[in-house]
Amino acid sequence: MRAPLIVATLALSLSLTACGRRQAPQTTPPAQTGPTDPAAGSGATNDDVGLVELPGSQAAMVAAAGSDTIYFGTDKSDVSADAQATLTAQARWMLANPNVRASVEGHADERGTREYNQALGERRAQAAKLFLMAQGVPEARLLTISWGKERPVANGTDESAWAQNRRAVTVVVR
Repeated sequence: MRAPLIVATLALSLSLTACGRRQAPQTTPPAQTGPTDPAAGSGATNDDVGLVELPGSQAAMVAAAGSDTIYFGTDKSDVSADAQATLTAQARWMLANPNVRASVEGHADERGTREYNQALGERRAQAAKLFLMAQGVPEARLLTISWGKERPVANGTDESAWAQNRRAVTVVVR
């Protein structure tokens, strides 16, 4: 006799619980009536937002300097002539954008121990930082970090992949 009472109590409890849960009404976003981009007068649409380079942004630095990355030889941390040209362009851009700070990230390829590659990445980041400072960028605007072999851009166990991973990257951090 108690079993039907328990079942009835459970059913009532479940139905009351279900009544208390309401789903939010489904709404549709308002229709776009025209561009909301500040550049609307130039014919830009909301789809063009990703194409605008903001002053002081990573994309603006890459556009002005040609690259945010320099490359190193195997077990090397000296700045090559090609790397000097890239860093000089980065320094000019940083001097023209005095509100920008940057982190110089040193990287290594997968060969060697984690400790060795961490130290090699630090030497590479420091070499790039010192070159930027020699071009007039204040030290207070430059940070360094070594990722060692932890963040490769190219996977593989051949010279092509290793060459891409032996690098220093200048990253705008504001």
